[in-house]
Amino acid sequence: MSEPQDVVRRFLALLETGQADQAVTLLAPSVVWRNTGMPTFRGPRVGAMLRDMERRRIGFEARIRHIAADGPVVLTERTDVLRYKRWETSFWVCGTFEVRDGRIELWDDHFSMGNVLAASLKGLARAVR
Repeated sequence: MSEPQDVVRRFLALLETGQADQAVTLLAPSVVWRNTGMPTFRGPRVGAMLRDMERRRIGFEARIRHIAADGPVVLTERTDVLRYKRWETSFWVCGTFEVRDGRIELWDDHFSMGNVLAASLKGLARAVR
């Protein structure tokens, strides 16, 4: 599995199925993870965060709408779903991945913090009902 698009699909699928340890093997040691409006994480800290999400039983789903690759760069348009107990939220994400030698070096997600907040509040209201 060395095609960049396949690496990204596999990475997201592993996260969806609660296999953070396996997903982390697809990350380069110097990986950079950026999310709109949040701090940038680098290297082993990225794997630690993914494992912590799994340990806390935070569910993740990536509903890919479009995916395209140009050499090592993979672009995704997707809806991400986060779940915790009865709470669930979903929001639009545009992701840029850079893959070299079968490993993700950059994971850069762009999204509207306003949309994330609104969706989170709706999820909270549904969980309370």
